[in-house]
Amino acid sequence: MGNCWGSSAHSPTTPSTTGQISSAGISHTTSNTTSFGVSNATSSRGSNISAHSRFSAGSGDEEFPNGQILPTPNLRVFSFAELKVATRNFKSDTLLGEGGFGQVYKGWLDEKAPGRNGSGTVIAVKRLNSESLQGFEEWQAEVNFLGRLSHPHLVRLIGYCWEDRELLLVYEFMQKGSLENHLFGRGSAVQPLPWDTRLKIAIGAARGLSFLHASDKQVIYRDFKASNILIDGSYTAKLSDFGLAKLGPSASQSHVTTRIMGTCGYAAPEYVATGHLYVKSDVYGFGVVLVEILTGLRALDTNRPSGRHTLVDWIKPYLSDKRKLKSIMDVRLEGRYPAKAALRIAQLALNCLEPEHRHRPHMKEVVATLERIEAAKDKPVEPRARPKRSMPHHNVQQPWQYRSPHHPVLTDGSRGYQYSPRVR
Repeated sequence: MGNCWGSSAHSPTTPSTTGQISSAGISHTTSNTTSFGVSNATSSRGSNISAHSRFSAGSGDEEFPNGQILPTPNLRVFSFAELKVATRNFKSDTLLGEGGFGQVYKGWLDEKAPGRNGSGTVIAVKRLNSESLQGFEEWQAEVNFLGRLSHPHLVRLIGYCWEDRELLLVYEFMQKGSLENHLFGRGSAVQPLPWDTRLKIAIGAARGLSFLHASDKQVIYRDFKASNILIDGSYTAKLSDFGLAKLGPSASQSHVTTRIMGTCGYAAPEYVATGHLYVKSDVYGFGVVLVEILTGLRALDTNRPSGRHTLVDWIKPYLSDKRKLKSIMDVRLEGRYPAKAALRIAQLALNCLEPEHRHRPHMKEVVATLERIEAAKDKPVEPRARPKRSMPHHNVQQPWQYRSPHHPVLTDGSRGYQYSPRVR
């Protein structure tokens, strides 16, 4: 991961060996991370599972379709030994992904046969880098925020482990991976997302973000991007990775001031310029993801020509004109999308990308607009087949291929992409 505006200070200080969840949040002596509530009491060993933290395979979202904020984190406390068994000792073939935070592994929890591999509930285990204070703070933010938030469009945090120098988080497993992989991944295993699925994912992600903003204690997500939108087996989108989340401003304030962190290409201009973080700073990031969904182009890609590395810098004029929009639509859609709906989403993206945060819509308005577009049920236009041409020696209809100067094609026929670095 590269740095765009500067790197976080790497501290040799590490958290104490163990910790526990209190009614206020994580107990720890040194952390000042903003959260729903952090106790500065002396930490103590928390290896036992409290009565309210027992593991359940059900998420409870069915009972609260509009989400809820729990009074205390309802999490299971795992031992490191349990998670070693669940992930086959963090074997390389269970690795799902890695980044600056650490690694994510696939695991299995079998309550009836704890030592049995490959059976039971499938989980994702994030093993964080505990060598820096930043790693601990992100772990702590996940527990304090996601541990108390329950919503159908937020990834469920099942539990955590804080043992010796090990910091781990246990989540529900999302079968389809990230939106980033579906939009930008290469290879035969990656299937292009059809239009209806893209719209469903956009609506789900918008609902999750709207829930965060509408809660009594407004939560600013601060790192909204395609890689943080995970997809389950039915293509339901859920927001993940709350390591950079912050509580919103108090009633007497318009913003919170914080060190600039996030991912290049998605961060709102006012935040990058001043460090002032508004609730609507998240809306800007949502607008960037909408453009990625439409175009199949990354928010940041240095493989593109000079002047076009940052998507938003040059894409805006194409979003307000129907003909121009057609020239930048994702070639993998193969023209199968409703032009009217695509234009409405492009216009919504423009509203989200307003340079002045006050002019951006609230996320509840974004959700309502996307739901109206979905309800209209505009049918995708089937592209007209090219007429057959006589070829020498044999008659073959050439396959219809879509090309755009905005979608770079490599020598192997695949499109070139580059990872958008997160700033820490």
